[in-house]
Amino acid sequence: MKILVGIDDSKFSTNLVRALVTQFRTENAEILALHVLEPVEPVAPPEMSPGYAPELEDQKKPAFILLQPIADELRRAGFRVETAVEMGDARETIIEKAITWNAELILVGSHGQRGIQSFLLGSVSESVARHAKCSVEIVRMPATG
Repeated sequence: MKILVGIDDSKFSTNLVRALVTQFRTENAEILALHVLEPVEPVAPPEMSPGYAPELEDQKKPAFILLQPIADELRRAGFRVETAVEMGDARETIIEKAITWNAELILVGSHGQRGIQSFLLGSVSESVARHAKCSVEIVRMPATG
């Protein structure tokens, strides 16, 4: 089974690792740990290509460093793991990467935000669940703030 795991820079990413280790057999799972860097400007000018965000180039190396301990822990558990850092809107990028990588499942976390904070920020996990072409598992995280 090909499982795309959306990793953000939160402390809750370990919950995603725990979910993978407890729910899936290592010999049947191939993992893609994906981190998405989002541009500061939500809408690029029309003359720019999608995903063009030169301000994010310097953030790629730290993003791969963020993914490394997660990938290492999954490898120690016996999973085949690759990592990727993409630029764009997290919701759209996770869905698009799942399609191009032929993921059978997307695993994302939910930070437990409610009310106006969730409405204003938008929920990546909710949007992915609504629009993905494959199954989505949302791992609940403790409510923040």
